Formats: sequence, structure tokens, C-alpha cells
Amino acid sequence: MNTAQTPAVRQAASAQQATLDALVAIAAARAADGLADMVQRMTAALLDMTSAGNDPQAAARRIRSGKLLKDNAYAFVHLASTGIELALHKEVAQLAPAAKGASPAPLTLSLVPMEEMDSQLAFAAISRPFDIQQSERLAGLGVRLGMLLGRELVRANHNPFRPDVFLRALQEAWREFEPDESAHALVMPLLRPGIVFDLGPILEALNDRLKPARVREERFAKTDDRAAARAARARRDAAVSRQLRQLFGTAEQLASAELDIPLIPDLPHGSGGWRPSAAAGFAGAVPIPGVHLGAQPGTVAAAGTAAPIPAPLIEVLEKLAGPPASRPRAGLDAGQHELFYLPRLKQSLPRGSLSRGDETTLDLLSRIFETVLLDDSIPKETRELIAFLQVPVLKAALKDRSFFFEEAHPARRMLDLLSSAGWERPAGADDPVYRAMQRGVDKVRHGAQTEAFAAAVADLEASLAARAQLEEAAIAGPIAQATRQEKQAAAVRSAKRAVSLRLAGEQVVALVGTFLEQRWTPVLALAYIIEDSRPGAVDNATRTMDDLIWSVKPKATQEQRKALIQRLPGLIAALNKWLDAIKWQDAERLQFFAALAECHAAIVRAPIELSPERQLELAVEAAQQDALRRVAQEQAGAAEEAAPRDPASAALDSLERGMRVEFSGALGARKVRLAWVSPLRTLFIFSGANRQEAFSLPAERLAEAFRAGSIRVLAAEGVVGRVLGEAVGQGAMNDPARGPMAAARAG
Repeated sequence: MNTAQTPAVRQAASAQQATLDALVAIAAARAADGLADMVQRMTAALLDMTSAGNDPQAAARRIRSGKLLKDNAYAFVHLASTGIELALHKEVAQLAPAAKGASPAPLTLSLVPMEEMDSQLAFAAISRPFDIQQSERLAGLGVRLGMLLGRELVRANHNPFRPDVFLRALQEAWREFEPDESAHALVMPLLRPGIVFDLGPILEALNDRLKPARVREERFAKTDDRAAARAARARRDAAVSRQLRQLFGTAEQLASAELDIPLIPDLPHGSGGWRPSAAAGFAGAVPIPGVHLGAQPGTVAAAGTAAPIPAPLIEVLEKLAGPPASRPRAGLDAGQHELFYLPRLKQSLPRGSLSRGDETTLDLLSRIFETVLLDDSIPKETRELIAFLQVPVLKAALKDRSFFFEEAHPARRMLDLLSSAGWERPAGADDPVYRAMQRGVDKVRHGAQTEAFAAAVADLEASLAARAQLEEAAIAGPIAQATRQEKQAAAVRSAKRAVSLRLAGEQVVALVGTFLEQRWTPVLALAYIIEDSRPGAVDNATRTMDDLIWSVKPKATQEQRKALIQRLPGLIAALNKWLDAIKWQDAERLQFFAALAECHAAIVRAPIELSPERQLELAVEAAQQDALRRVAQEQAGAAEEAAPRDPASAALDSLERGMRVEFSGALGARKVRLAWVSPLRTLFIFSGANRQEAFSLPAERLAEAFRAGSIRVLAAEGVVGRVLGEAVGQGAMNDPARGPMAAARAG
């Protein structure tokens, strides 16, 4: 029989072992943290002569051991912490399933020595108070360990983190620490609650480690996919940048090798070629005044004649520079149509007169400007300003090819800002943002390019920031109200979820169950609301709720009843404090506390007719049943939250402030900007172009709009990056069948 394990099985076993090792590390670290205080309590107990009895030798032995422990506390802490970790690893190794196919060890029958039986009985008695005290946490841990290992549960006597394991490790550490064998028995009476470190936080930490990742108390948190979307965009941009770098590198290599292999398919002339016929100024190829290049546009050198020598395009542009243009105006007359320049520039040059890199740069920028100038969503005034930037941007890109690789390049940044910020039609000639656009274009046309672009970008960004502040001030009231409402709704939702988890996983008496649903849910909601200003409020209210549930459960042992009597004053005080906070002051409150007192009295006075062993067995069994229900509820909640999100939810999560979206309906399409997103992404405020009134929509309505297809996100990134991504992604640079016009219009 083939007993080889598959990679999937080995991977699962490795993950299980890694989790078990992590649990051991958590338990050992938490126990080590409590050993120093435990040693102080042990020392005080050993030196306390009131419990030493009348035997002088026993008293002297206690004094010697107490002083030894006091003077060498560090040594004992080291022995105990090391022993606990080794003991836990040993127990975990026995818990883990044997390797598949391994032959079982032969069964052997042997008598258990009397000393071992006595030790087992002694430790069973010593461990019993801890087992009862931590029955719920141990039961929950057993269920979660069982799920980890593919079983129903891990029984109490096989739980590697049961109190017995810690107590035995402490005893062994004492026996190794104390050289006097007659003093070895002194440690057994000291292994009791109140002296040994508290096992509760250790077991709680282990349970938390095994809970599903999404099963946590909701603290005003909502998961979304924005981080993943941003990471995906960053990866895509990096891929585009790499391809462009390779493209320009190859272009320069081809130019130096004088290979006649075009990188971007030659753009044909005439009516069938690439020409933005819908835009004025692209209507035809006209000669550029004052330029004589020795060949007609679009012609090929005749056979036997020398091909034109490629000249740097930047030199050609310098020759074409004419007298300074007039200041940009709000509109362009028919005589200014020659500003639409780039496509005709290439047609006016002899074929082969440009280097491959210059030709690639010119073709890409032609596509970018065409995309912007044909975009009807950008107001005419803004497009006319952008038209003046064609030659300045081309010069900037020719001098510094990082224009295509870096979003922060000043020329690229300015083009992106103008195309996005100019989406909103200017309110008038004195619109501050529009005036900043005019100033920026004027600076670029008349100043040193690098410095001019940087100064123009800074001026425009400042104007946009000022406009954003005015818009925020205009919607500050709705934002504040929406934030308060969202926080309250989230608090109520979190409170209801916390209460429902308890009631679904516990057998709670009707008195307390009704109280939690009707009265404690508002308390928890208040705690969530004030958590930011008063950290710990949620933990306090949740702990009080858990203590109340525990207090009305049957107490089958004297230890449990003593613990109840000790904890009742603090529980009642905490309940009253929170109920005062929500102003529940009517007679029903008095009736509840009277009924609660009767319930507690009945629990304390109930007769105990069972043996200690049977009491422990019943307590463990009840705790296991509660744990099974509670963990099943957790798993169901985690599975629901981990379910794949539908495309509408993913689209909703991708929305970010500043994006433009288009709503379509019976009255046509309406383009708006996302002005604000609430912290929990449950409310979205949109503002329309042309200073239209802002409106808000809840997340549910937006998700329905995405499902119905009545909303779409317009270009979420800069126009330069979008066009470059289309050029690279659609293969327009390498596929002659795909023209730049088709790629531009596809977006």
C-alpha cells in the first residue's frame, strides 16, 4: 500500500504544527510573565509561620526553603519557565496525529506503580479547583483544537494546556530547584488558586489565537478592497512603465543601428487614416509655414536617392518656433485652429526624417492630446487651453523621457490636472481655478519649460486646494450629521451582534436573556460610541455582560459558589453604573435586580449531593456543550463574512474621494464628483459640475446602482497614464491593425 503523503496533506499538517507551536509559544510566554509574582506569593506563604504547625523541624524546613526561593528567585523562574515550555511541547506532540502509514506501537500491559497512582490522585485533587474555575475556557479551547485537528473536540484529559500540565511542570521545577528532598513536599500545598499565576488570560489568549480571523468584536471597522485595488493599479503602472522603458530603449537601439523597422505602425494619410476628424484643426494636413524640409509630406525617397538623415525632433521644433503667441483666451477663433498641431507635424515631415525614439514620442503624445481634445465631458474652455500645451509638452517629453514613466513629471502632472480639474465648467471669467489654468498655460508658453511647468503645477494645485476647502465648508454640516448617524448605527449593529453571539452560544436564563436584548444592547452601543474618548469602555461593558451570564449558570461546586459570592458586589456595581449611563431609572429596573437576587440566592443555596469528581464532570460537560454552540456560531459568522463579494460590492469598495462617476436614468446621464466618503463607507456625498447642489446616497443604494448598471466610474486616473496603459495593454504600438484612435475611444 502506498503510504506517501500528497503535497496538500503535508502542507496541511505543516500548517497544523505551526499553529500548535504558536500556541505553545503564547502559553509559555504568558506563564513566564506571571512567574515572578507567583514566586513572591510562594515565598510569603513559606515564611508564614501561622500555617507551619507545631513541628519545629517542619517550620525550620519552610524557613530554609522560603529564604532559598527569595534569594534565588531568578533561578526558579528560569527552571519553571523552561519546564512549562518543554511540558507543553511534549503534550502537543502526543496530541498531534501520527504520521500516515506509521505502524502503531505494540500494546503492552504493565502495572502502574503505587507511587504514580498516588501522584495522579494528588494532582487530580490539586487541579480540580483550576479545572472548575477555567471550565468554560478549557472547553472552548478543546473544541477549537478539535477543529484544528479535524476532530469534534479534544477531551479535557487530552488537552495539552490543561491546568495539570502547568502544575506538574511547577512541581518538577521545585524538585530540581530545592536540593533538600525532605522539602520537596512543601510545593504541593502551594499549587492552588491565589498563589499560582492566573490561567484565565493564558487560556483566553489561546482561544483568541484559534478563532477565525474575521471573528473579532467589531470596533467601527469595515473591510474593503481599496488597498488591493491600489496595489493592483501600482503593479499595472509598473508593468506599463517597464514596457515603455523597453520601448524607448529599443527605439534608440534601432535608431543607432539604422534599422527600418517601425515601432509604432506608420499612421496613414488621407481619409482612411488616423485623424481626429471631429476636432477643428485636425481636418487636413497643411504645410507648416516657414518649414522647408526638402520633401513633400508623406513621400518616399525615390530609388537611388539618399534617404533623409534623421534629425532630432527637438531641433525641428526650435526651427518652427515663431513669434510669441498671444495670451490664451476663453475661446479660439477660426484662425487659431493651427494650434491643433501634433498629428499634422508628423505628416509634414519626410518619412524617415525622425529617429525612432522621437517618432514614438510624437505618436504617443498625439494620441494623448487627441483623447483630451475629443472628450466632450471636458468643457470647451478647458480643451482650448490644453490645445496650447501641445508643443511645450512635446518639447518637455523629448528632453526628458521620464514624462512617460513618472506621474510626478511637471509637464505630465499639469496635463493631468488640466484634464481632470477642468472637468467642471468655469463659473465665469473670474473663476479662481480657471484663472490659475490660464496663468499656468501662459507661464509654460513663455518661460523656461521645466521651471515653468513646476510653477504652473504649484499654482494650480494651490487653487484646487482652496476650492476643495470651500466645498468642504459648504458640506461640513451634512458631513458632521452623517458621521454621527453612521457612528451610532455602527455602534447599535456591533452591540446587537455581541449580544446575539452570547445568546446563541449560551444557555441563558430567560430573565437575563431578555435583559441583555432590551437593556444591555443600548449599554453596549453607548460603550462603542464613547470608546474613542474613553478607551476600555467596550471591554468593560462586554466583560460585565459576560460576568452576568456566568453568574446565573448553575454552580455545582463550593468553589464556584464562593467565586460567585466574591464577584457579585463588583458585578452589581458595574451593572448599575452602566444602567445609570443610559438613564434607565424606572420601577422595572428595581424588579430586575430583585429577580436577579433571587436567582443568585437559589444558585448558592441549592444542595450539593454529588461527589467532587462528578461535580467536575458535569461542569466540564456543560461547558463543552456551550463551547460547541458558541464556536459553531463563530464559524457561521466567519463563513458569511468570508463569502466572495459580488462585483457590485467590489466596485463600491473601489470608489475614492475625488473620482468622477456618471449616473444614467430616465432623464439622461449626469456626471458628478465624489466629494466625501464616510469613515465606514456607508454614506457617499456627490457634487455636480457647474456648482450643482450636492446630494448623498447610502452604500446600499449605490450597490444597487452598480448591479443595475445605472452608474459607471469615469477615468479614475490621469489621462496620460490611462492612454499609455491602453497603448501598451491593447498592443496598439505593436499591432498595425489597431489604430491609436480606436484605443483612445475604447476608454
